[in-house]
Amino acid sequence: MFNRIQAFRERGWQAIDAATYADAWQRFGGSVATHPLVVEQLAELAQIPVRYLGWEQGGTLQAAIPTWGRYLALSKDVLKRQGKKALFDLGNAEIILPAAARAEAPLRHAARYLSELNQGRFQGLRPQTEQLAMARAHEDLSKKFRYNQRRELRLLEEAGGQVRPLSDFSAQEIASMYCDLFQRRWGFPATGAARMTEVLERLRELLIGSVLFLESAPIAIQLVYRVEAPEWISVEYVNGGVDPETKAFSPGSVLSFLNTQAAWEDARERNKPLRFSFGRADREYKDRWCNPVPVWQV
Repeated sequence: MFNRIQAFRERGWQAIDAATYADAWQRFGGSVATHPLVVEQLAELAQIPVRYLGWEQGGTLQAAIPTWGRYLALSKDVLKRQGKKALFDLGNAEIILPAAARAEAPLRHAARYLSELNQGRFQGLRPQTEQLAMARAHEDLSKKFRYNQRRELRLLEEAGGQVRPLSDFSAQEIASMYCDLFQRRWGFPATGAARMTEVLERLRELLIGSVLFLESAPIAIQLVYRVEAPEWISVEYVNGGVDPETKAFSPGSVLSFLNTQAAWEDARERNKPLRFSFGRADREYKDRWCNPVPVWQV
């Protein structure tokens, strides 16, 4: 019975290897959550094998997907069913699957938060009620808002605050700062805290951003991953932590300003559109930084 269901779901698709999937991603593009390194490393951490599938037209690969059973790989539903809930955190990441612009490959594996960029590349997408929050370019933020961010940064620096790049720190140091500041901000442990160091070691080369310090102590940090596709740059802001005792300096807002600004500058140097996702459009503070964008599901 299960083989028949799998055969129905995969009809028109064929099994491919990880290297072929990686080639497809590098050719067609994707997002952080579908990047070959992210899929491989987090699936290995979860000890759940990935079945890669390819869609051909005229003998040429036109689309590729990583799967866990009837779901796309890294699905929270699969982790939960296998007793591995909260093993790692990618938030509600934007999903862009590698496919040619007009492939129209039939997508029958369960998925949510599928980007508008999948339109035309895949069939079977249904509108999702939630939306994602996509960072606006800094010139699209109000002058007053930008002025306030720069002022808050200046006040922090005048009080002895420092901005240091994440690249200055080891995965273990980043994990320690993040888990501590997240716990202080929210009063409960960060998703994936138990294996955070290992996750950050596995994805270290994709981490970007800065850490804010005051009196030599970290006061704000964000987990932000970046991947570069042929036609765009995908950035995923997963979550952050701040020291609530320093809220007078608005360190979380200052750090968002710095991290988004650096990402926009990087994208412009490469002359590529930036897709900087803040995850689900579900918080008031995201409205200040982002535009809500529609997403689809299967």
